[in-house]
Amino acid sequence: MKKKLIIGITGSIAAFKSVQLISDLSKENYEIDVLMTPSAAKFVTPLSIQALTKRKVYIDVFDDDPGTITHVDIVKNADAFIVVPASATTMAKLAYGIADNMLTAAFLAATCPKLIAPAMNVHMYENNATQRNIDTLKNDGVLFIEPGTGLLACGDVGKGKLADYNSIKLMIEYALHSHPLKGKRVLISAGPTRESMDPVRFISNHSTGKMGYAIARAAFLLGADVTLAHGPVSLKDIPGVTMKPFISANDLFELMKEESKKADYIIMSAAVGDYRPQDVAKEKIKKNDDCLHVEFIKNPDILSYLCANRTNQQIICGFAMETNDLIAHAKEKLLRKNADMIVANSLRTKGAGFATDTNVATLITKENTEDLPMMSKEDLGLVILDRLMSLKED
Repeated sequence: MKKKLIIGITGSIAAFKSVQLISDLSKENYEIDVLMTPSAAKFVTPLSIQALTKRKVYIDVFDDDPGTITHVDIVKNADAFIVVPASATTMAKLAYGIADNMLTAAFLAATCPKLIAPAMNVHMYENNATQRNIDTLKNDGVLFIEPGTGLLACGDVGKGKLADYNSIKLMIEYALHSHPLKGKRVLISAGPTRESMDPVRFISNHSTGKMGYAIARAAFLLGADVTLAHGPVSLKDIPGVTMKPFISANDLFELMKEESKKADYIIMSAAVGDYRPQDVAKEKIKKNDDCLHVEFIKNPDILSYLCANRTNQQIICGFAMETNDLIAHAKEKLLRKNADMIVANSLRTKGAGFATDTNVATLITKENTEDLPMMSKEDLGLVILDRLMSLKED
């Protein structure tokens, strides 16, 4: 079933970006109604918006359809109301409950989750009056999508750029989700480790971090306070998630030891190298002999440490990537490390493995083995968290 979004566009120079935003969200199976302030209509024509939504765009508070009170009726079945971009003027009106156009009147009448994505000059944004209005709206339960920093349309540099599409979409999804993990702390590791051989070379693996990032995103949507320890990956930071970078297995070990002290759930999805060179050359190793002999030593077993030093309330999940005997190896890992759950997947299975957007996993606990069909890593992240919450309830 389609979710109904109300999108309010205000008189910000970033209003033109709302056209692409609405186009993209329309492809995400949302039903969209658009309200514009009179100033917004000077930047973007209502006709261009109507062409995308196939629905009437409302501007004037008295622009009611026959037999309706539009600013009240339009929000009755709405799932979320987002003002994007939000100007300083409109935020001031919303903070004080001023309903002098269709957008502000409908916002006041709406009882659904409300979001605001500001976009304006950096000095307007940082002005004490604007910040007071933002605080007032936040205290009223309005969700804010933080603006970006960079070169603004006016030529100034600073905070005030409209957030990107992925950030806006994430916050809309957050608003539409229930939050069973609210008040809980989730610690996740993702990506590869790198072990230096010399100043030029390192030993690593093919992990891209996509699975761990997907779990972190899912945990955020479910309301958790999320910390993501990530190796060297090319993925963008997740808004609302505390990002903690690491390079080597020892880096990750120290990071997890510290962060795990306050975590309710720990999910070790990082691909941690089992060994590292015993000695790291201070200078680049030159190509001389036909063979290069390097002695490796074991890296710390981070999952075993976390399980052995857990608090009574912690739930800990590990991952097992195998090329053969997947279930047997994963069950042995679960028992040997005393984890609560192992997410097992095979590099040989189509749709699973490194660098894919999908995964095929088996969830293994001491009491149960659950084979899952191929699904997106985002959906798998939600399933993993659901099963871990069930373990905590038990």
